Amino acid sequence: MIITTTDFIPGKQIVEILGVARGSTVRARNFGSDFMAGLKNLVGGEVSEYTKLQARSREQALKRMMDDAEKLGADAIINVRFTTSMIMQGMSEILAYGTAVKIS
Repeated sequence: MIITTTDFIPGKQIVEILGVARGSTVRARNFGSDFMAGLKNLVGGEVSEYTKLQARSREQALKRMMDDAEKLGADAIINVRFTTSMIMQGMSEILAYGTAVKIS
């Protein structure tokens, strides 16, 4: 499946718009990550535990969006975007969404 942040695919023609494809995940921090982040806060630098958590979350949301697009019969997803929101302290949602399309 072709996935792009643009509203077109070079060399391809969009023949049908199938709707919005979306995928999300909600993740919570854990004590181990919080403890390591607290130590990192003292010395500065990247908090790699949270970076890894966010990367895994984005990949899961992207996979779920692709699965949703496949259910719609899509060949591609255009205008892909990510957004995040805090559900409660220590817990956030990552949402991937785009337009599912048929191409030729």
